[in-house]
Amino acid sequence: MSATSDAHLQNSLRVTEIFHSIQGESSRVGLPTVFVRLTGCPLRCVWCDTEYAFSGGESLSIADILQRVAGFDCKTVCVTGGEPLAQKNCLPLLSALCDAGHSVSLETSGALDIGGIDPRVARIVDLKAPGSGEEAKNCWENIGLLTAHDELKFVLASREDYDWAVSACRQRRLFERCPILFSPVQGQLDPTQLAQWILDDRLPVRFQLQLHKLLWDNAKGR
Repeated sequence: MSATSDAHLQNSLRVTEIFHSIQGESSRVGLPTVFVRLTGCPLRCVWCDTEYAFSGGESLSIADILQRVAGFDCKTVCVTGGEPLAQKNCLPLLSALCDAGHSVSLETSGALDIGGIDPRVARIVDLKAPGSGEEAKNCWENIGLLTAHDELKFVLASREDYDWAVSACRQRRLFERCPILFSPVQGQLDPTQLAQWILDDRLPVRFQLQLHKLLWDNAKGR
């Protein structure tokens, strides 16, 4: 392998897709956003809606990714997956996107260490409820690293998941740490029911539906 090829490999990532859409989740919901979906994930949540990102993709250098992102002329960028932190070069990619002037968020499962992420990046950490089948993978040490700049997301499939999430928030004082997002698993938990539970319990959380699914029915690349 040539020195040039070796350098490309060291600074490359497996990328499933790069696309321009409307952010459907988090406090950035509704914003035009460029999504960089990295390939691979060590988790297998039973309700996962992006299984196509588990494998495949193409190898792109960080420079290639920056060029493609720039082509959309959009300030807001979200790096997602799969599980983006499963690739070590995700960290330099995030910094490079910030250096290029983008407002960057990262969607991560919360199973991997978030400590090395550029502080300019908003970390959207998805804690796995029991209904996901991956509760044991939660890296609770990440909680102490979160700031008001970050967000915690709970995707809930049942009343049991909801009760678990509320208990975790109260016991670990998460409501005081950063914004909290509660979202129903599509087709498993009635959104109106979840909204009513939140109101009944007077929870200081943001209820969210996945806007992109309402607009495009979860089409790939949207």
